[in-house]
Amino acid sequence: GLVGSEMCIRDRVIVMPYPNINAERSRMGLTIEELAEKLGVTRKTVYNWMARGNIPQSKLEAMSSLFNCSIDYLLKKNP
Repeated sequence: GLVGSEMCIRDRVIVMPYPNINAERSRMGLTIEELAEKLGVTRKTVYNWMARGNIPQSKLEAMSSLFNCSIDYLLKKNP
């Protein structure tokens, strides 16, 4: 049940296009739900960004000021 779906999400997050966004979120101690709330979107939207990218510019700017880092840093891919 729940554990299976959590693992599925965790696996998706590991291969997410923008690991720095997740790293910064963790560093600030925010859950995905809390990050979504701060950005005015649903948790599902944040999961979609993490799986596929396509993050709107306005939300990138919001995250950049929230995390106090550049948008370039947030969009850096895994090597």
